[in-house]
Amino acid sequence: MNYKTIEIGKINEIGKNYENGKAFLQGKLDLTSCEISVNNMPKGVKLPFNHKHKQNEEVYIFLKGEGIMTLDGQNVDFKEGTCIKVLPNSVRTMEAKEDVEYICVQAKANSLEQFGFGDGELC
Repeated sequence: MNYKTIEIGKINEIGKNYENGKAFLQGKLDLTSCEISVNNMPKGVKLPFNHKHKQNEEVYIFLKGEGIMTLDGQNVDFKEGTCIKVLPNSVRTMEAKEDVEYICVQAKANSLEQFGFGDGELC
């Protein structure tokens, strides 16, 4: 079979069903090119740590809510519709001003060779 499906439930209920309000899809879908997490972060929650990556850039796609990402010591506001790319060595953390729902895509920096119609083929 050339596809796989899973159900993770409603995004606003991810905290009830997954640890730390994050549903990681890599293992569930057997992804080979990236990690994707679907996330729910309640109002007032601040990640209790800073982190960075060795190889992977991340793209945060905010679907609901407002908050602040701290990137290399600078506060960056986000809201529904904001997309933020973070390079591997950038130190990051996040705080939710409202209930926040977002998707985070993580992939090795500078590894994308084809995309869109460059990788597509009409059948």
